Amino acid sequence: MINPLWVDVTWRAGSSSNLTLEICQHVQMFSGLDVMMHLTCTHMKIEDIDEALEKCKEYGVRNILALRGDTIDNEDELQDCQFKYAIDLINYIKEKYGDYFCIGTAGYPETHLEASSADDDMKHLKAKIDAGAEIIITQMFFDNQVFLDFEKKCREVGIDIPVIPGILPIQNYGGFKKMTELCKTKVPEEVTSEIESIKNDEAQVKKFGVDL
Repeated sequence: MINPLWVDVTWRAGSSSNLTLEICQHVQMFSGLDVMMHLTCTHMKIEDIDEALEKCKEYGVRNILALRGDTIDNEDELQDCQFKYAIDLINYIKEKYGDYFCIGTAGYPETHLEASSADDDMKHLKAKIDAGAEIIITQMFFDNQVFLDFEKKCREVGIDIPVIPGILPIQNYGGFKKMTELCKTKVPEEVTSEIESIKNDEAQVKKFGVDL
């Protein structure tokens, strides 16, 4: 029995959110496993957030990964948003629901792509912890030292909650390239050369991902 801490279910605002909630309900009620539901806050009205959180309470889902979500290019639309950043969502959940939910937040070992600096990024992370986040789940990485350095920096600024490494198993070459390029993830040379040499053999790529 692997006995995972939870089953992680991602979120997309709009009509897909109903599917997210349905999956969470079924996993929580019928598998005997806990669920951690992602919840993004851009493009979301307060009533939509409330509806999602009330559904979580109804289904017994008590773990929320509070995220900003995709950015909004239209400045006029951004002005209408009641939540602009993940910390806004964390503050709202804590204010309305107290300690009912365990709130997770995202951490970026290689620094958030929009941050002005690593130190500034760490200040924003610390603010989310001070607002009430109880665990950090990191963006994916392939260089273990990057994660270890990030965790050390967290401790140095007074973040003492669990920092859980975000790991993306390599399933195929195309998906690996797409995600690492999108997130600008540092990939060690030994990983790059190995996967490039077997990129046309999907079974070998998958086996390499499992071994790694």
